[in-house]
Amino acid sequence: MKNLKTKLGMAAMLMIAVLGFAFMPAPKKITVKGSDTMVILAQKWAEVYMKSHPTAVIQVTGGGSGTGISALINGATDICNSSRPMKQSEMDKLKERYASLGIEIPCAKDGVTIFLNESNPVKELTIKQLGNIFSGKTRNWKEVGGPDQDIKLYGRENSSGTYVFFKDNVVKTDYAASCQTLPGTAAVVNAVSKDKFGIGYGGAAYAAGVKHCMVKKDDKSQAFVANAETVKKGQYPITRYLYMYLCNRPTGEIKAYIDWILSPEGQKLVTEIGYFPVK
Repeated sequence: MKNLKTKLGMAAMLMIAVLGFAFMPAPKKITVKGSDTMVILAQKWAEVYMKSHPTAVIQVTGGGSGTGISALINGATDICNSSRPMKQSEMDKLKERYASLGIEIPCAKDGVTIFLNESNPVKELTIKQLGNIFSGKTRNWKEVGGPDQDIKLYGRENSSGTYVFFKDNVVKTDYAASCQTLPGTAAVVNAVSKDKFGIGYGGAAYAAGVKHCMVKKDDKSQAFVANAETVKKGQYPITRYLYMYLCNRPTGEIKAYIDWILSPEGQKLVTEIGYFPVK
């Protein structure tokens, strides 16, 4: 009889424990969507954070800055990653839906890198030369000190923040119709690595297997390649911030995650991936 009572008591305790566990609130999943430039960094942040915070669940997807901003406006993501500033028209949509212009959080810096094939003898280009190349005004490499060969252009799709940033700050007009648009910086790098006469642009972290072209502000300026020192000092002329956007000020688990991203530990991962810290 005593053993039966003991067994019944243990069974009751187990049932209480099971019921208690069943009624525990499930951990909130944090969704992050947007910039393809930032996706490898965002995935690394999520991976490392979840290892040290076992109850955290963070889901990261790309699709481009514009896609991420649309998802934020539509309530389909908690955090939008963007490699360009949000447009006024996008902030107006946020305000209309959430009575907020959104929260902008710079979380890393990037030097938009010019990719050349490793066999290309061209070493440096000015911002104006790059603008003329990608707008189609300059079509032959001999016009900028290279071989007598047609220039092959590779760029990003128009939902990309990098596409918008490069257009606004370098091309300053429409891209040439001959520019092949590719879904992601990795695809641009891959195309240029296989094309002797190709040129592309994208985030510094992706620049493997291609030549990094040095960039000059103008004819009288010194040329620089994107690295931690030149980006920090503002010497590399195609430098930008990478952003996280939210509808409202973060609280709870999302705030804890963003605080960690901006901490020395989170910013150390920025450097490891190939971008540059904000602090």
